[in-house]
Amino acid sequence: MKILQINNCHYRRGGADVVYLNTYELLRRKGHDVKCFSSINKNNINFGQNNFFTKDIKFFNINLFQKFTIFFRFFYSIDNRNKIKSLLKLNHFDIAHVHTYKGTLTPSILLELKKHNIPIVFTAHDYGLMDPHNALMNGRFEISENTINKYPFYTVIDKANRNSYLYSFITFLEYKFNNIIFPFEKNFKKVICVSKFSFNKHLECNRFNFNLEHLYNFIPNLNKLKTNPIKGKYFLYSGRLSVEKGIMTLLNSWENVENDIILKIAGDGPLREEIIFFIKEKKMSNIQYVGFKQKNELFDLILNSSFQIVPSECYENNPLAIIESYAMGKPVIASNIGGIPEIVKDNQTGFLFEMKNLKNLSNIINHSAKINDKDYLHLSKNSRKFAQENFSEDVHYLKLMTIYSNLILENEN
Repeated sequence: MKILQINNCHYRRGGADVVYLNTYELLRRKGHDVKCFSSINKNNINFGQNNFFTKDIKFFNINLFQKFTIFFRFFYSIDNRNKIKSLLKLNHFDIAHVHTYKGTLTPSILLELKKHNIPIVFTAHDYGLMDPHNALMNGRFEISENTINKYPFYTVIDKANRNSYLYSFITFLEYKFNNIIFPFEKNFKKVICVSKFSFNKHLECNRFNFNLEHLYNFIPNLNKLKTNPIKGKYFLYSGRLSVEKGIMTLLNSWENVENDIILKIAGDGPLREEIIFFIKEKKMSNIQYVGFKQKNELFDLILNSSFQIVPSECYENNPLAIIESYAMGKPVIASNIGGIPEIVKDNQTGFLFEMKNLKNLSNIINHSAKINDKDYLHLSKNSRKFAQENFSEDVHYLKLMTIYSNLILENEN
């Protein structure tokens, strides 16, 4: 099968990017002819096929005049459409799998795929088909479902983007423009939801009638990964350092955690400096910020930890932090929101706490640090088993191939 994988970013920046890269590598290992279409960046992983990649513009790193001159390029890009057109001239693809495209690649590339009669599968890594700002949150980082069935303009009313009417209005315009030139439900032949929670949220949206499928993310070479059923000497947070991820709730809860319990924080994001200042100001000697870690270093951190903590305060779907932890036999402490409760089984694969509840979280951490080796082994084995049953590449591949094959047949008839 000849498959085109499409994503805004071609390196491990976030969860969607990791899934895109993992999917490419999985399909190649299974013998398929796979090409990528993405943007140019100095951090890109070299697959030896970036001749047709597009230019990535850092909108927030340029001056006001430059922003004005390239404003419409975030809605539609003639250059990007020409790039993918050149790629399609040299290659016939049976199917295109889109992960992210808004803002960088733009729907201009989707029009070219449609013109070449290539069926498109879209993975909904977030809620961008229903919500212009993707996250179902307002500008104060509070959960808001106003855009699901009321009207997308609530993005502006709620100041969803950077708590700004201006940025939120631009986001709303982009969303409306996207759906006008490339109607989602008519042109995405299949929408893959990576959690049952996301699947049900998309079903609730009565503005669309999506052709939905549920498919969890996966961890490559799961059976070859090292596992460690022994308690580590620290707890771990790994991921984006931003408000909606609940990192500040975690830090504040640590003031009520026993002094000998260590927390390591790995990652980067807008709260990086605030986190470093917090640790220094509060003299939290039992919190260590270790910076952003690449794949192998990150896996070592997970493998030697006791628990990974996922304190999210947004509608998470299928967090890679949980998948990667389970794959190595590491249980998880996580907030009870979004798709998390369907994969973190309380007292079986870890512990759930009430979102934003500092006391609840600190109590669970103190309890987790004291559990005996036998109880920890029980959590570890259950975590690994859950990963094998739900996040293995073989399980993922079989279902993904079924989706691809059915759409190709439909497209031919």
